[in-house]
Amino acid sequence: MNMKGRTAITGMAELKPLIDAGGRSSMELLAEVAALALEDAGLKKSDIDGLLITPPAEGGAFMWPAQVAEYLKMTPSYINMVELGGASACAAVTRAALGVAAGLCKHCLCLSGGIWDPQVFNSREGKTAVMSPAEIEYELPYGPMGFNSAYAWIAQRHMYEFGTTPEQMAKIAVDQRENALANPEALFNQKALTIEEVLNSPLIVDPIHLLEIVRPCSGAAALIVSSCERAVDMPQSPVYLLGMGEACTHNSIVYSDNITHSPVKDSASRAFAMAGVQPADMDLLSLYDCYPITVIITIEDAGFCPKGDGGPWVESRDLSYRGPLPLNTHGGQLSFGQPSYAGGMSHLTEAVRQLRGQAGKRQIKNPRLAFVNGNGGVMSTQSSLILGRDR
Repeated sequence: MNMKGRTAITGMAELKPLIDAGGRSSMELLAEVAALALEDAGLKKSDIDGLLITPPAEGGAFMWPAQVAEYLKMTPSYINMVELGGASACAAVTRAALGVAAGLCKHCLCLSGGIWDPQVFNSREGKTAVMSPAEIEYELPYGPMGFNSAYAWIAQRHMYEFGTTPEQMAKIAVDQRENALANPEALFNQKALTIEEVLNSPLIVDPIHLLEIVRPCSGAAALIVSSCERAVDMPQSPVYLLGMGEACTHNSIVYSDNITHSPVKDSASRAFAMAGVQPADMDLLSLYDCYPITVIITIEDAGFCPKGDGGPWVESRDLSYRGPLPLNTHGGQLSFGQPSYAGGMSHLTEAVRQLRGQAGKRQIKNPRLAFVNGNGGVMSTQSSLILGRDR
């Protein structure tokens, strides 16, 4: 099914990331952001007949979509939970578009976020919660530091194979901090960074430094997907879903055939093919950035540069909102924050803002197309989207 231009994002809302949620529950955050998204879209609660939600950050996922629907006093005809790690938000929007196009719902609300303990990956219990049985049996006994170790492994191999340097990876964090300085909602928007400061921050797992690691926090985000026919009569300028693609090659990185190559190659190529556009046509990159190496591999495998050239590519460009092809203009998760599964949705909400022309000081000039990518696990499951201002 070619989904190009059949559906659009018509509502959007996002809460400011929080280190301390002040005693609020995940349900409270989701209810607040859902109400804001409805207001943005000019809809009533009764207009929403589709509900897709990512898992609760604190566990207890049994019948979670029904729990949320009950709490929000909604009675959707299309409902599900989407769990693809950091790819969940993009994947939820894809499934919302499919549901709307198939006539299963008219307006589908995609919700993500919750309360996230910043120490979630630092304890043995936290590690096992996000590990497969194979990882628990064959990796955990050797003391890995959660995702930090796995991405450090990829970064080391990329440096060995292609000559990527620590300075090139650090530059991504520096440029995204520049974007965060123009975003009043970002968690880290008080002070600029230099490459030297990034590389002088504590080395956590060689070659990854503290300032190259995403910051877990709490928060929530929401998007509403509607048909293009309905979108034209709604208050916000629609952001059209032009292309989408997904791919998965492994769960644990130890089962990847080549750890410097990712399924982004397949997910992105499917999205570009559906949209009928090329990487060179993009005006904005909104890429999952749990670590800088994630961004480099995504850029390479999505076709923005040849394999192995990601380091020099980012080194030679201004990736801030002032540059010719901006990256993560909200600051990325490295500086905006990673509010649970809503960390992945922040890349979508920022692309929507930019395409609407609502990004304030960091607004880029006349954007028409954005490439958004969600990354689940350790370069495992990928979900790619092409968003556009025009059908």
